[in-house]
Amino acid sequence: MATDRYQSPLSERYASKEMQYIFSPDMKFSTWRKLWVALAETEMELGLSEDGKPVITQEQIDEMKSHINDINYDVAKEREKLVRHDVMSHVYAYGQQCPKAAGIIHLGATSCYVGDNTDIIVMDEALKLVQGKLVNVIACLAEFADKYKELPTLAFTHFQPAQPTTVGKRATLWLQEFLMDLEDLEYVKGSLKLLGSKGTTGTQASFQELFAGDQEVIDKIDPMIAEKMGFGGCYAVSGQTYSRKVDTRVLNVLAGIAASAHKMSNDIRLLQHLKEVEEPFEKNQIGSSAMAYKRNPMRSERIASLARYVMVDALNPAITAATQWFERTLDDSANKRLSIPEGFLAVDGILDLCLNVVDGLVVYGKVIHKHMMAELPFMATENIMMDAVKNGGNRQEMHEKIRQLSMEAGRNVKAEGKENNLLGLIAQDPAFNLTLEELEQSMEPSKYVGRAPLQVGKFLEGVVGPVLEAHKEMLGMTAEINV
Repeated sequence: MATDRYQSPLSERYASKEMQYIFSPDMKFSTWRKLWVALAETEMELGLSEDGKPVITQEQIDEMKSHINDINYDVAKEREKLVRHDVMSHVYAYGQQCPKAAGIIHLGATSCYVGDNTDIIVMDEALKLVQGKLVNVIACLAEFADKYKELPTLAFTHFQPAQPTTVGKRATLWLQEFLMDLEDLEYVKGSLKLLGSKGTTGTQASFQELFAGDQEVIDKIDPMIAEKMGFGGCYAVSGQTYSRKVDTRVLNVLAGIAASAHKMSNDIRLLQHLKEVEEPFEKNQIGSSAMAYKRNPMRSERIASLARYVMVDALNPAITAATQWFERTLDDSANKRLSIPEGFLAVDGILDLCLNVVDGLVVYGKVIHKHMMAELPFMATENIMMDAVKNGGNRQEMHEKIRQLSMEAGRNVKAEGKENNLLGLIAQDPAFNLTLEELEQSMEPSKYVGRAPLQVGKFLEGVVGPVLEAHKEMLGMTAEINV
């Protein structure tokens, strides 16, 4: 590792090797060469000729294919210093390795033929990796939700104790948002098309010249290139570039995943503060350099940190798309080189962290029960009031008495630091005609969680199950956390 220059933490600390490869020079420039082969093959198959002789031969194609992966970076680098053009430098370098084909490489194309088509191919591959990791996070959360679907816990609105729910039901809220992200991802990924080869302003004028105005032949170029590169088609119209709106749609998907992960990580951090649920903490892990007893939710915090970066990063392609002039301007290039790869690398790290955290979540049932029982008397007052009415009480009078006694018990808890004694106060009031034993029998948390366990079961069976079945070939991923 070079220690005398900046190293991106996305590579050094967060993103997987698989995602780093997708955005590597090897992936980029070997794809350029595959595209040049696809273009030359298409032109040859469509009968491109001059004076009755084929312009491109199979021998030239074979020569190009034999040098797709052994890229002579040194030649391209030296050439770029001279001509200041990355694509033409690589055309030159490829031609040095393929002397027979040198004259027909990039024939009829503009720089965006390799640049933009490769960007789409790379984003498609990156979305595929994100898709797999997202599916595995969903599977892991589903297992957690099912395991704890019946464990009552305090629900919170405004982070104030509210009607109880279950630990599993809360996890389904996280799950549902990740499922929405998966739907968005698959829609956008399924809509991706190649730019094809449309020339300098998108008019295919160069091919009009090459194929002597034969429109039927020219119409076949883009579909043939798309098929050779594994895509269903090309965008019907373009300027020199594909619409930068495509990048906006892709980054919005990543921002959506980041937002879902951020919400879940925030909840976990708050639950860890309450000592109810805790992210995994390894045997030799240090929580604080000063306070040896601490167990900080550092992984959930890192999820939130990276997620904020991705959500803000999504503004880059949106602004770029909005500010492109006519058929193209080059102020997109430097921004795309940063915003697209870094958005994917960060989301890759986020999903690895999510998988690691969810897979190792620790639930402290006794602490959860203790917190529940401290608040449950307040939440049970509706049932207590109904029982008092059955014993002959007046509903309005009972309501006022419970309100007054609840205020007194609340003052005891908050101002005096005492235990919640609401049940004792109610038992002492003859108007309720209920003993303390009868009141305590109503303090079973599972009575107050409504349909939460049933909702979890139905959600997992009816919504999550079919998704996991449809993606079963993606299951089984594990996450490696670097730090």
